[in-house]
Amino acid sequence: MAGLQPAPEETRETALHHGRLGVIGIVFFVVAAAAPLVGMTGAVPVAIVLGNGAAAPGAYLAVGLVLLLFSVGYNVMSRHVTNAGAFFAYVGRGLGIAPGVGSAFVSLVAYLAVQLAIYGFFGAITAGQMASVFGIEWSWWVWSLIAWAIVLVLSLLSVDVGAKVLGVLMGLELLALVVTALAVIFKGGPEGFDLAASFAPSNIFVGGLAGSAGIALAFAFASFIGFEATAIYGEEAKDPHKSVPRATYVAVITITVVFALTSFAIVTALGSQAVIDRVLEMSGGLADPAAVLFGVATEFVGSWMATLMGWLVLSSLFAGLLAFQNSAARYFFAMGRAGVLPRSLDKVNKFGAPGLASITTSVISGLVIVYFAVRGLDPVLNLFYWFSGLAVVAILWVEILVCLAVIVYFRRNPAGANAWNSIIAPAGAAILLALGQYLLTSRFGLLAGTVAEGVDPTAQAWGLNLLGWFLITLPFILFVFGVILGSVRQNKENEDAIADLVS
Repeated sequence: MAGLQPAPEETRETALHHGRLGVIGIVFFVVAAAAPLVGMTGAVPVAIVLGNGAAAPGAYLAVGLVLLLFSVGYNVMSRHVTNAGAFFAYVGRGLGIAPGVGSAFVSLVAYLAVQLAIYGFFGAITAGQMASVFGIEWSWWVWSLIAWAIVLVLSLLSVDVGAKVLGVLMGLELLALVVTALAVIFKGGPEGFDLAASFAPSNIFVGGLAGSAGIALAFAFASFIGFEATAIYGEEAKDPHKSVPRATYVAVITITVVFALTSFAIVTALGSQAVIDRVLEMSGGLADPAAVLFGVATEFVGSWMATLMGWLVLSSLFAGLLAFQNSAARYFFAMGRAGVLPRSLDKVNKFGAPGLASITTSVISGLVIVYFAVRGLDPVLNLFYWFSGLAVVAILWVEILVCLAVIVYFRRNPAGANAWNSIIAPAGAAILLALGQYLLTSRFGLLAGTVAEGVDPTAQAWGLNLLGWFLITLPFILFVFGVILGSVRQNKENEDAIADLVS
């Protein structure tokens, strides 16, 4: 097979438009990907009941601190590499072209998978909402395909148009969560405030990592997916060497504070001693976890807030769809430019957006939606749980590779780095992320609903069925495939291939 060919010189048709996004614009895309309102309505009640109870807010805080540690090395690397395929560019620069290509395939599948998961959840929630409020009885896949078309159109426009749309949606979503949390804090719950119950290390890690604490931390790790996308927009940032690091820290801190504060408000509103029983009661045994936050909002703010949140969940999901569409499209774009995928993917349209890459992303997601609809598979139990579980495992794997790449890169190129941001922080983050990966994979059946028959996922780790084993091993299979592809396509005559990959 021919070696990687040097990338052609950038032209107006192959260059993303520079200077379109500032720090806030990048943060909008990243926070939208994390979908805070969806996490608060879907993940937090489950983390409380199956995990560490009143200490679930502490689990979100702990994971946020781990990702802040990861951001140290990630950000110092962003000052040396500016590329729309951030993760694989970083891995390629640090560990070599073969691992870089391997991580590219893993990252691409992760972003495609999480977008598909959101399409399933969006379709199901919208179908129920429209049927109950307006009497419109359309199948979930109809609403998913409507969102699919709108997302495609927005992704084909200038990136700052998408940022403005997300800005409005995210502003409303965050405002609703903060107002509800502050209302609980000002009024107080039935047991007052118990910071120790939620944030004392002994409570956060109660039951051990193999038990209830591990379940809560696994759900917390899953809730943060998307924060790492800041560097993807480096080529379109006004000042990438400053914008990307600032946006990363702002995004991680924002997501951590919102998750920890809102989940603490839920615990306070229900009472730390009775929170598990109250969550089970309000959610109907976790059949409707969103009822927990909506119930708290109704009691402490008013029924209008619960109604507003019901609609904002939809806008939150839509914002996530657009954010991950942009992430996946920019990976296709960067991989096309590097010659890993067809060169035609590196073309931009008249708006400066990666046109063919965006269309490719939408074609793949559209085909999967149609397949699930034709097969009669459930949009939540199948599409959402399967693909979200796959995405989280894949992203965490690549984050570990990035930490290792930072260490290796700065051992060879020490200029501009110190021991803290080039060795200590990325090494510590790699260890903690590896622990997080263990928690996710060992509890994958609980996260993705792929438990072997007769196994209780809350009492026993692993215990996966055949589909579960396939989903958690797929990222590693893709990585090996990419490594082999990258190795085969290298040749001695193309010494600049790595420069093309990570330029």
